[in-house]
Amino acid sequence: MSRVLMPLAEGFEEIEAVTVVDLLRRAGIEVHTASLGGREVTGSHGITVVADIGLGDAIAADYDMIVLPGGMPGADHLKKDARVVTLLQQFARTGRYTAAICAAPGVLAHAGLLEGRAATSYPGFLKPDSAPGIRLREDAVVIDGKVVTSRGPGTAVPFALSLIELLAGAAARSAVQERLQLPG
Repeated sequence: MSRVLMPLAEGFEEIEAVTVVDLLRRAGIEVHTASLGGREVTGSHGITVVADIGLGDAIAADYDMIVLPGGMPGADHLKKDARVVTLLQQFARTGRYTAAICAAPGVLAHAGLLEGRAATSYPGFLKPDSAPGIRLREDAVVIDGKVVTSRGPGTAVPFALSLIELLAGAAARSAVQERLQLPG
């Protein structure tokens, strides 16, 4: 079974975090939310969640993917946390997936993971000078090697479905997607 780590910082985007955790768990993927500080973390719209673990407890664990939700000031807190940046770099160095949505692709850029890659973000959070050779796209989800980026709250479902497909295969994605009853 694949394992995913999702760091949560104060001011995270609730739709992006909870949607991704929910859909990955529906696919049988083990997801641990990890707070930067205390176990209770409040999102950008005032919703408080209890993280599964503290980030310090997750650093030694072995995960297949790290996923960063966006939201402000959550993405800024992730970017300023040296543990998060180190984890991202370790995941990249060892060939594991790094994923980010909304404002959080900026954290990937800050960690040096978007150089020469195609990526997307919430409008304005990635710019042509965010990383050398970055190729900005406006697609809902952009997958470039082991780096996955997405636009924002409205793309949380296709983002999560893409992550499921990468970790558990097309059949797992289809099974979850069918139960969602998505329009069109």
